[in-house]
Amino acid sequence: MSKNGKVIVRNRKAKHEYHIEETYEAGIVLQGTEVKSIRQGRVNLKDSFAIVEDGELFLYNMHIAPYKQGNRYNHDPERVRKLLLHKREIRSLIGKTREKGYTLVPLNLYFKRNIVKVKLALGKGKNIHDKREDIKKRTAQRDIERAFKDKQLNRY
Repeated sequence: MSKNGKVIVRNRKAKHEYHIEETYEAGIVLQGTEVKSIRQGRVNLKDSFAIVEDGELFLYNMHIAPYKQGNRYNHDPERVRKLLLHKREIRSLIGKTREKGYTLVPLNLYFKRNIVKVKLALGKGKNIHDKREDIKKRTAQRDIERAFKDKQLNRY
């Protein structure tokens, strides 16, 4: 449980692939069987992204598995889903996503007061050099923490 609500799924690759600049909380338009499938955790954010089209925001490539008991009322797993943001936020995103290298990626999907929300991030793609730097920083930080922990244990 986080401060936002119950997190259903995280896009772990997003922070590895992009420099995150801003985050937005968006609602998402879903069908009934999609919500039931999401409650079961049968959703995948890998390779998904958002695009502003005609003043509206849409999420592509988010896979929600068909609900097992849904029969003929089931949905298309890869369908394009509309995201709900305030008009002023969408207007600001239009200008920002037109800049070279910027894209909108979903960071996580969660329930907030029993409503499915998407945490979107405005990110700029990292190149290989940046990814290697992040890995070096992480391992160095781990080594420092490990050394500090060992020093604390040896004191007692």
